[in-house]
Amino acid sequence: MILPIYAYGMAVLRRKADPITPPYEGLQELVKNMFETMYDSNGIGLAAPQIGLSIRLFIVDGCKIDEDNTTKNLKQVFINAKMIQEFDAAWEYEEGCLSIPFVRADVKRSSKITLQYVDENFIEKTETFGGIAARIIQHEYDHIEGILFIDRISPLKRTMLKKKLQTISKGLVQAAYKMKFPKK
Repeated sequence: MILPIYAYGMAVLRRKADPITPPYEGLQELVKNMFETMYDSNGIGLAAPQIGLSIRLFIVDGCKIDEDNTTKNLKQVFINAKMIQEFDAAWEYEEGCLSIPFVRADVKRSSKITLQYVDENFIEKTETFGGIAARIIQHEYDHIEGILFIDRISPLKRTMLKKKLQTISKGLVQAAYKMKFPKK
C-alpha cells in the first residue's frame, strides 16, 4: 500500500523517534509498504517519520544509482540505528528529500560511517559504509533523529529557501506522489 509522505512542517519530522522492540506487530507489512511508497515516489530512502510514525526505522535502496560502486547491493532495512563513528573527510553533495519536494541543496557529510542497527528480523549488525551509501544512510538516519537536510545547510541558504519551505508547509505544492500536509 502506498502511504502519504509527510511534508515539511509536520511535527513528527522534528521529533526524535522511539526505538522499537520485537515482536513489532505488522513490521513486515510496514516495511513492504515503505518500499512501495519509496519506489512510487522515486526515492532512494524513506524513514518512518516521513510516513507519520515516530519510530527508529528507515529503509534504503541505492542499487539504481551505483555512482561510486558503494550502492550496488544497498537495499536494506535499518531498525534502532545508532551512529557509532563518522570518519574520513566530509564532502558536499546535492541532496533532496521526499518531505521537502522541489528543494535541493549541497550538504556536507562524512564520507564514511559505522552504524549499529538491527535488521527486519531483529538481527544485530554493525557495518561500515562509505561514499554515496554513507550519504544516503546519514540522510535517513537524520530523519529518525528529528533532523532534516536543510538543517545542515548554511543559514544564508536556508534564508534563501524560506519562501519555498513556507509554500510546502502550507500545502501549496503538487508533488508527483501522495503527500500529507500540516493542518491549516
